[in-house]
Amino acid sequence: MTIDLMMAAWTLVLAFVQILLFDIARTSQYGLKWNTGPRDGEMPPLSARAERLRRAQDNLFETLPLFLGAVLIAHVADRANATTALGAQIYFWGRVAYVPLYAFGVTHIRSLAWLVSIAGLVMVASQILLP
Repeated sequence: MTIDLMMAAWTLVLAFVQILLFDIARTSQYGLKWNTGPRDGEMPPLSARAERLRRAQDNLFETLPLFLGAVLIAHVADRANATTALGAQIYFWGRVAYVPLYAFGVTHIRSLAWLVSIAGLVMVASQILLP
């Protein structure tokens, strides 16, 4: 398996971890009875950390299809190379850094981690879009 495909697989693991982190934060606030019940009725607002985990998850899900698509197209089109491998690693590690920075409310550096991940995505996409 190529490095970029491996990073795509690890990014899917990260997505699953982010789903679990948000679910754990929400369940710890609302309780196991709520989580295993029908979830009817209005609930109080989530804690700031749970909301940040939800937004971090949403943010990943905005770019994840683009990243996976770029990696797969590069692979299928035989355009995967050192740039796509490095870009995929940069995207993944930028996304990994983003989660705790957002969860703990770290400003500015969180945005920098997002920009790093986007730079990695652009690196991958550039190899399928440029001759």
